[in-house]
Amino acid sequence: MNQSTLRLTRELADIQKSNDLSIAVACRDSDIRNIRALILGPPETPYEFGFFEFTMKFPKEYPGKAPAVNAITTNGGRCRFNPNIYAGGKVCLSILGTWRGERGEEWSSAQGLESILISIQSLMSSNPYENEPGYENANSQHDKDNQKAYVLKIRHETLRIAIIQRLEEYLGLKADGTSIVREPRDEAGGDSSSAYVDEGGVYFFEPFKDLCKRRFLWYYDTYLASIQAEKEKVTEGQAFVQMPFEMSGGSGGNSMEGKFNYPELERRIQNIRQKLDVEAEGWGVEGMKAFKDERGVAANLQRQFEQAKVFFDKSEAATLDMELEDNNPFIWRVTYFGRPMTNLDGGLFIFTVRFSVRFPDEQPRVQFSTPMFHHKINKDGIPAYFPGGLHPRPDDAKSHIEGVISLLEEEDPAYDPRTQINIDASKLYWGTKEEKREYSKQFRRSVQRSIEYA
Repeated sequence: MNQSTLRLTRELADIQKSNDLSIAVACRDSDIRNIRALILGPPETPYEFGFFEFTMKFPKEYPGKAPAVNAITTNGGRCRFNPNIYAGGKVCLSILGTWRGERGEEWSSAQGLESILISIQSLMSSNPYENEPGYENANSQHDKDNQKAYVLKIRHETLRIAIIQRLEEYLGLKADGTSIVREPRDEAGGDSSSAYVDEGGVYFFEPFKDLCKRRFLWYYDTYLASIQAEKEKVTEGQAFVQMPFEMSGGSGGNSMEGKFNYPELERRIQNIRQKLDVEAEGWGVEGMKAFKDERGVAANLQRQFEQAKVFFDKSEAATLDMELEDNNPFIWRVTYFGRPMTNLDGGLFIFTVRFSVRFPDEQPRVQFSTPMFHHKINKDGIPAYFPGGLHPRPDDAKSHIEGVISLLEEEDPAYDPRTQINIDASKLYWGTKEEKREYSKQFRRSVQRSIEYA
């Protein structure tokens, strides 16, 4: 490898090994200079928890020369999500050489893959109107009205395009809820969770499909709450306000045109949720068939279950019981007993870990059947956890159980709005002293009642 390739390889690995919730990167092994990147829309902005994808082509002169970056979450080139992110995909940033910057803001070899993605994410602010040159300090009443109108339509289109439309495509769903049949495979013809061939035989590389599905499950309640809040601000069928810097029609079509229809978005987002539940249920059926066919993934999970059971039986760090549902190595049922002298004391918490036959390319889906009032567990029982342990490995099933236990037992977590997926619990947990006390009461109440659900 030359120095350019070595640096890119290292930068990719650093991001992929981190627990950064905001960005993800991927490439095909044979083409490291063509990178796909996913940026999660920042909390408390109209882009909140949207999935925005970019292509990045790195020249052989990298890091001496900047990559070419192109936005592909544009509704087929019809939606300009930001003054600096065009419908045609162009990303205007001085460090990329696509915009005139001040001295010292241009590209240098000190920049890299991560800094580029962070710079793009910084464009997704709470007031993106001011990103347009000449509008940075706009404060007339007309501009203030435009700022509000711009935020309103960005939030609607983030939900519609960057969340709903993306998940529908991943799940093979049409907007009316009917299904599209696809044939999953990789370039060699084997199973792959990150690629498919459409009805026309066109091959698609989708490295973030599993990640987006799991994050959608995290943020489902947040998406619904956003829809409820936003639909009160507009009327159904109300047309988007065109901004002074937007251009309708013509080449590029640099605008965001459309109408508000939150009831439709709510229906579609609920369809996605139901489809994901059906998909996870189907994993058990696929898994049992793989087990009967003596496939390697089934033998691997059976062995991992037995090893994990022995590990936790001997461990003093946690008390839990594990069993396979219907002797299926793809469905683990875990019962965790609250540690004495902690706020979990006396609790009995049951969660299910479902594995795909494409594990670890598809990561497991974890869900509590015991109702929990916890700021990192949503109302459906989905926990915002990371595979844990001394040496976290996403391909190690035990590591996922350790991650869930760590979430339950953590006593002084750092605030991260991207993991606060129970809206009501989070408001209390990070609120005033009185609200924190109320959180503790409701949490303890759920612990005390947990035995009823065993």
